[in-house]
Amino acid sequence: MTPAHTSRKRGPPAPPPPPPAARPSPPVKLPPPGFVADRAEAAARVERLLRYQFRDRALLEEALTHQSFSDTVTSYQRLEFVGDAALGLAFTNFLYLTNPTLGPGALSTLRAANVSTEKLARVAVRHDLYPLLRRKCARLDLLVGQFVESVKIELKDDFATAPYGGSLVKAPKVLADIVESIAAAVYVDCKFDLEKLWKVTRWLFEPIITAETVDEQPVTTLHELCQKHGKVAQFKTWQRGGMTVVNVFVGGEMVGLGSSEQKVIAKLNAARDALGKLVGGARQQVLITGVGNGSADEIGELRECKHQLADQCIGKNWPEPIFK
Repeated sequence: MTPAHTSRKRGPPAPPPPPPAARPSPPVKLPPPGFVADRAEAAARVERLLRYQFRDRALLEEALTHQSFSDTVTSYQRLEFVGDAALGLAFTNFLYLTNPTLGPGALSTLRAANVSTEKLARVAVRHDLYPLLRRKCARLDLLVGQFVESVKIELKDDFATAPYGGSLVKAPKVLADIVESIAAAVYVDCKFDLEKLWKVTRWLFEPIITAETVDEQPVTTLHELCQKHGKVAQFKTWQRGGMTVVNVFVGGEMVGLGSSEQKVIAKLNAARDALGKLVGGARQQVLITGVGNGSADEIGELRECKHQLADQCIGKNWPEPIFK
């Protein structure tokens, strides 16, 4: 007999293979916050601000293009180079004609104050120029945003210290570059007429820093003041969390304290604090009196002790020690 045919039981059919995974769509690149995408409107804003109509608007578009925007588009770097020199010469002429009794040193100080990165950056903030700039750099946007917020809380009439840095954040160079580039665009557009450039742009820089309103660079002023009295100003820098802390010592006494996320601003703040105390303030006697009447070794030892105590106070976040 033929063996009976045994049928095999079939299981459920296999599920169909899953469809191929869809490729994720590329992220949509959004323009930076506040960016003026309409380039014709961006150019028109500058023209309204300057009360000047460009013969060649391409110059203005170049002045409003950062090098991060594209490798195939000309950035403002060449114009910034021209603007830096042109504004320096324009201010030189103006200051020379309006200050007939000032010597070259004082004139140089005034010019440097008026065309410093800190001063020009505040010009850009005041006239809201950064949103007109074509760029692709999130880090740049962050730095400018922090600076704009710090400028908002500065005293409106604190023009004297602005050329050397505010109390919180160092000015990003890109802001000064925009001002210099726009000035250069005007200068080239008007066939390198320096008088025309000054007439068009002068009011942007108001209030212009004069011999009556200028303030010497705080660190330089402090060193010069101490030298007149036979003293030496020493700066000690510390890190506390994300902040840089700077102490100023004169004759073994701690006379100034400044802090900021940026070392250069912390040092400026410390120098300003020291000047405020040494000139008619609580520590003016430091410039007149010595540390003590002992020998040089004893004086050095005493100074070192005071330094160590001040260091310990800073490290433990204690109040500044007072030596009598």
